[in-house]
Amino acid sequence: MSLGKILACSLIFAWGARRLGKDHGQSQAWGSLQGGILTIFMGIPGRIRYSDTNLNTPVSQPGMVTHPSADLQRVVADSPRRAPSPPGMTPLVIGGEIIPPGKRVRLDLPVARLPTGTMMSLPVTILNGKKPGVRLWLSAAIHGDELNGVDIIRRVVQAVKPHRLRGSLIAVPVVNIFGLLEQSRYLPDRRDLNRSFPGSGRGSLASRLAFLFMKEVVSQCTHGIDLHTAALHRVNLPQVRADLEDPATYAFAQAFGAPIMIHASHRDGSLRQAAAKRKISTLLYEAGEALRFDAEAIARGVEGIYRVMDYLDMYTPPDSLPTPTTLESRETRWVRASRGGLWHRSIELGEVVKGRQSLGFITDTFGDKPVKIHSPIAGVVVGHCQNPLVNQGDALVHVARVE
Repeated sequence: MSLGKILACSLIFAWGARRLGKDHGQSQAWGSLQGGILTIFMGIPGRIRYSDTNLNTPVSQPGMVTHPSADLQRVVADSPRRAPSPPGMTPLVIGGEIIPPGKRVRLDLPVARLPTGTMMSLPVTILNGKKPGVRLWLSAAIHGDELNGVDIIRRVVQAVKPHRLRGSLIAVPVVNIFGLLEQSRYLPDRRDLNRSFPGSGRGSLASRLAFLFMKEVVSQCTHGIDLHTAALHRVNLPQVRADLEDPATYAFAQAFGAPIMIHASHRDGSLRQAAAKRKISTLLYEAGEALRFDAEAIARGVEGIYRVMDYLDMYTPPDSLPTPTTLESRETRWVRASRGGLWHRSIELGEVVKGRQSLGFITDTFGDKPVKIHSPIAGVVVGHCQNPLVNQGDALVHVARVE
């Protein structure tokens, strides 16, 4: 080393010790020396960045050895840290936050601002178990007027203890927060969120929300359960819809233990389709009606999720669950109104009907000219219309052929 370089290093060390050693210790003077050496020998400046709280306090950067002051320790403590993970468990990161094992964390992921400037966020609760395992998401209110799933998720999340959990549970009780506030199935742009997946970060509001949900929730998981009700003015028997041709999904649906599980192909733009393309087994639970809490539908949903978590070796249910009897269907038919008028239904949810059996009749407003409606197939009633005012072609009764 030349004499000039030795003198330069000595001067830098002395300056660093005088400026930083008094307040922060000799080790930070070494940080200044290291930056000087980088400048002398490599021709690049040392990468020293300062915190906003104290311009004399350097923030640690790659290639530096520093010991934080009290101010810097406070800044670092307020920032997300990578917690040590048990062997075999990939760190869970959602919204830029690292979720430590054995913890329950609530996050709000920004979606978009209302015209008033109010930020609308996606509420997410994460329960990260202490031991590695599968990752299951629960979602509800993709259609903003479908509320049973919101209460199902509330009950499950309140009961599950993270320290007893294996794997992770990611719960989103309200996906379509815009529709929920308007008591509407749709978003403000009148799009159906469940026809907008996987979405795009540069698309419509529905597309952007779908993209956010896929990125932050679905992509983190190995399994998913999406909770729904029937559409407005309809009601559904508790049921699971899934791709029963897929062996893993079939076993997943069986474990849920709904009164009936129905094979349903994937619809374009649906969450199930987007998840299936990522090889994620997904169930769609349908029960009850829009804008109403149904105690039976909610209870069956909670029990089903507990059974699934037990099947996936995630969690042992707090109480013994009733042994379910599950029917299986690969064909369903909607029976439609042959004329407009007043619908008089004579069957109930879950009732077994025969082929050509009468399901009710339609009359005009005076009760004249009744027209009987018959079931085209034998099966179980899994849904029906609630509104007696019908137009020709309206869906009246949903019948599933059972095996």
